[in-house]
Amino acid sequence: MFVSEAVASILHADLDSFYASVEQRDDPALRGRPVIVGGGVVLAASYEAKAYGVRTAMGGRQARALCPHALVVSPRMAAYSQASSAVFEVFHDTSPVVEPLSVDEAFLDVSGLRRVAGTPLQIGARLREQVRERVGLPITVGIARTKFLAKVASQEAKPDGLLLVPPDRELAFLHPLPVRRLWGVGAKTADKLHAHGINTVADVAELGESMLGSMVGPAMGRQLFTLSHNIDRRRVLTGHRRRSVGAQRALGRAGNMMTPAEVDAVVVNLIDRITRRMRKAQRCGRTVVLRLRFDDFGRATRSHTMPRATASTEVILGAARVLVAAAGPLIAERGLTLVGFAVCNIDRDGAQQLELPFACPSMAVDMTSVDAAIDKVRGRYGNAALTRGVLVGRDPGLEMPLLPD
Repeated sequence: MFVSEAVASILHADLDSFYASVEQRDDPALRGRPVIVGGGVVLAASYEAKAYGVRTAMGGRQARALCPHALVVSPRMAAYSQASSAVFEVFHDTSPVVEPLSVDEAFLDVSGLRRVAGTPLQIGARLREQVRERVGLPITVGIARTKFLAKVASQEAKPDGLLLVPPDRELAFLHPLPVRRLWGVGAKTADKLHAHGINTVADVAELGESMLGSMVGPAMGRQLFTLSHNIDRRRVLTGHRRRSVGAQRALGRAGNMMTPAEVDAVVVNLIDRITRRMRKAQRCGRTVVLRLRFDDFGRATRSHTMPRATASTEVILGAARVLVAAAGPLIAERGLTLVGFAVCNIDRDGAQQLELPFACPSMAVDMTSVDAAIDKVRGRYGNAALTRGVLVGRDPGLEMPLLPD
């Protein structure tokens, strides 16, 4: 859909501290108090906890040291998935053009809705009211002419706010902000820029693209140059399908003491989860990617591309096990705190092939029919109704809420 160059008509809607807000909504005793979702690792923190320095992905021990009186609650993924679905119903009732970014945020294009729904500011205000009334959650909305600036506006308006950036005030709003507000600028890039005395977006905008490229690399330099001038021609798009399907498991320090058999059980669980989602979405993939995080906070990635795309659990599990075995010496040397997999190189036609087990090409076994039978039982009785023997009695970890494929 065309976005007028003269009208701020892109909304970025972002739920505030999503998991923690759901917990506070459902338990009145938690309202107005510091809440941490997750014990070993912080999955979410209420704004009352954030005021003490608690942040997402922080270790639970550090979080409790910063905020000893915080209330720690166990995550309820089903409740978060249900809340996300309800919020996206509001989004789709607001505009026909919705681009999901995650389970708790999306872009909406409201250009062309003025006659039927009012100005973008009125639409944004009504969206916030509807989310509060229908779902019971606070949400922040930023409105601007570009997707980049709409997202920045929502960040600046948090929590539970509404902010419109008029087209004639874009650079006046953007330039005083810190460089970390530019997409792609993480801690390392910010440090490089700070070393050159560049602290604000205005400082970036004063430099040429080639000068920025010499500091942070050509691609990043080009991106910083365009964003610092609010040049963003991307439209709000619908109908995106995932380019990969993945899952990961944080092991914490306990991962350092896991036996190979225990690590393999984690691998089996993750691949089972991924392939189940792939078959449900009628997707197949060729490339299996392994992601590891070590005790020294370092990371490593390994991948294997198969001859044909598949969604067979046995085939993809075979590839995953080969990758983990190859990374075994690295894991033994550096310790393991997180393991994750993604299947990418997606076959967009979604065709399901009959595949032989990855490690045993001589075994002519129709694994597709086995997977179909398992999926049928789980579809009728739930995912926990049928599991692999190696996973019986083991903690399956958390299955994070996901957007529909």
